[in-house]
Amino acid sequence: METIKLNINLTVNQLMEAVKQLSPKDKLKINDAIWSDDMEIPIEHQKIVMDRISKSKTNPERLLDWDEVSKNF
Repeated sequence: METIKLNINLTVNQLMEAVKQLSPKDKLKINDAIWSDDMEIPIEHQKIVMDRISKSKTNPERLLDWDEVSKNF
């Protein structure tokens, strides 16, 4: 397995510019590494989502139609 150790400070824009210089194959490797890690959603966030789902099931008229809402953007 390839390893590389870097300890440099970059802004997000600098990092993006560095990634743009990579080959498509290496960009895919980075993408896979970022998104294959198990992302842990905090319990507090899970509770918020579950509460919203419950409220929408109990009171579906509180939901807004996306086509209507998007016209205001």
